[in-house]
Amino acid sequence: MPPRAPIATLETHEVTNQPPPIAAYNLYDSDPILRAALRREGAGWAERRVRGFGAAVGEESVWALAEAANRYPPELRAFDRFGHRIDEVDYHPAYHALMTLAKRHEVHSIAWTAKRKGAHVAHMALEYLLVQAEAGVCCPITMTYAAVPALRRAPALAAEWEPRITAPEYDPRCIPADEKSGATMGMAMTEKQGGSDVRAATTRARALGDGAYELTGHKWFCSAPMSDAFLTIAYGDAGLGCFLVPRWRPDGSRNPFLIQRLKDKLGDRSNASAEIEYRGTWAQIVGEEGDGIRTIIEMVHHTRLDTALAAAGMMRQAVVWAVHHAVHRRAFQRALVTQPLMRNLLADLVIDWATATMMAARVARGFDAPGDPFARIAVSIAKYWINKRLPNHVFEAMECLGGGGYVEESAMPRLYREAPVNSIWEGSGNVICLDVLRAMARAPDSLDAFLAELDAARGGDRRLDAAIARLEKDLAAKGDREPRARRLVESMALALQGALAVRFAPPAVADAFCASRLGGDWGHALGTLPTGVAFDEIIALGRLDQD
Repeated sequence: MPPRAPIATLETHEVTNQPPPIAAYNLYDSDPILRAALRREGAGWAERRVRGFGAAVGEESVWALAEAANRYPPELRAFDRFGHRIDEVDYHPAYHALMTLAKRHEVHSIAWTAKRKGAHVAHMALEYLLVQAEAGVCCPITMTYAAVPALRRAPALAAEWEPRITAPEYDPRCIPADEKSGATMGMAMTEKQGGSDVRAATTRARALGDGAYELTGHKWFCSAPMSDAFLTIAYGDAGLGCFLVPRWRPDGSRNPFLIQRLKDKLGDRSNASAEIEYRGTWAQIVGEEGDGIRTIIEMVHHTRLDTALAAAGMMRQAVVWAVHHAVHRRAFQRALVTQPLMRNLLADLVIDWATATMMAARVARGFDAPGDPFARIAVSIAKYWINKRLPNHVFEAMECLGGGGYVEESAMPRLYREAPVNSIWEGSGNVICLDVLRAMARAPDSLDAFLAELDAARGGDRRLDAAIARLEKDLAAKGDREPRARRLVESMALALQGALAVRFAPPAVADAFCASRLGGDWGHALGTLPTGVAFDEIIALGRLDQD
């Protein structure tokens, strides 16, 4: 929280021309793009809940929790003081407070418990707001949300675990899950030798009978290692399987879940990621042995939605800070926000955020219909493109603040460190582009659904029509698509954003997007929009009432 009544008149100078700290505000009410998307995509019924969460995460006390959770990162306690092995991670109390807030507002569960259309859009809105307060806790919240469809491939396991992980209570104690008021779920897939190539796993599963197995092996990345259970993959006699690994065995003893060390990461520092080993670790099969990829991909499909929407939320945060600074800071006798080049940059930042948010919300609607072909391909396109835009977007917003944006107190450095993670997690850029090619080949109805979404906007703007025509030509071109997969997915993303902008965005945003991203009247950096753009109208979307 900012200090009260700081002294501005010092012995050597007077402190002037400094933007005031952003005061508490409702992150939902201040976001016109999110408000419109929530209603348009079918979750207007959740507006009161989303608004309430927007107020909660906009409190200065929550921002202080986020700062503390990142300043004091998790610490591994492999042994207790007597030498017993415990494999626990200690978090700062601020992290637990943030997790409590997220679970109480059902960020992790509304998609499953609401049981009505728009439920995944409501989830999208809640997590989009959460990431603006603190990004690290989004990892366990996302995995807990995304584990549900995978668990449902094993009805008995789902009956046992789904009520625990959808409960609105957060219980951080390391005790058996059946003794807790609520549980969280993690994931452990990648290994040292394989990375994204999960079929290269060497972890083995030995059948014990009645769906129980014993695992031996390792995982190079295990996110949120204090979760109550994890979905993981290992090879059994019939091939690669998906398994549920609880932290505790059914007899109440600790399951051998051996944390080797915590990762010293660039960002996401409030949340622990670990290297682990399984040594005779008890597990239960999820789905069929040999069907592990198809089972775990149910979880991955949903985590990819969150990686896309989180990037849009971080863009919103960057826009708010940049616009607030420009409104209240003067240079060369003029407010920054009135200066032509700054107006161009701010408007470009707003366009990226607005179209990313619209895309994430539209993709989320597809998740309300299991197996929706549009969501199958569009979630990968959105994940790829929004996350590719994010790091430079945050950097340009940081530059708007000048040197003050480069110091830790501004929180911009923390946002900048967070920016790359969702592009790497759950499939890096190349992996995601190859997945889009795979979807087009194996599920051609997904491409048909995608093109139908573009067709709905035909005739709305000549530049969009031309971009769709170019895309259709590229899609029809013969030859090896793999070397040009990134360019193809980029074109698909821009066409989808353009289609949504033409249909639903404020006209100033749609026109500027089509002129720059589709019409080619744009440079290679942000802040190179053509003249004639309605800069002030676009920038106003990023202003807070206090600006």
